[in-house]
Amino acid sequence: MQLHNLKPAEGSVQKVKRIGRGEGSGHGGTSTRGNKGQQARTGYQSKKGHEGGQMPIQRRMPKRGFKNNNRVDYKVFNIGQLDYLIEKYSLSEFSLDLLYINGLISRTDAVKILGNGEVKAKLAFKVNAISEKAKQAIEAAGGSVELV
Repeated sequence: MQLHNLKPAEGSVQKVKRIGRGEGSGHGGTSTRGNKGQQARTGYQSKKGHEGGQMPIQRRMPKRGFKNNNRVDYKVFNIGQLDYLIEKYSLSEFSLDLLYINGLISRTDAVKILGNGEVKAKLAFKVNAISEKAKQAIEAAGGSVELV
């Protein structure tokens, strides 16, 4: 390989599309804008969703469903996961602050404990919500539950 042999990779260099620079460029005449009309003129702008007077699709479609503004989305942990998390992050208690420090939740997350699995660790829980089954399992293992 020598300097006079070097070429760019196949297809990496493309010809620039020079619009409105005469017929010889292949893009002269109407400059790829078609013939006459609003869209052929300079300064043309179209509004998003405008369909030329036809009823827009967002107005043709019916409204569906309901979105509850007061819904609380919980970050959910099953009691089957707890032993692994306690061991991995060496948690002394299962509280929102310790979960945030270890990167398991974000600052604004609400935490709920669900009852799927078995818990072996005797631990204090400070969470936003807990299912009845999970509460019974934790208390049976010797732990305590406090709702924040």
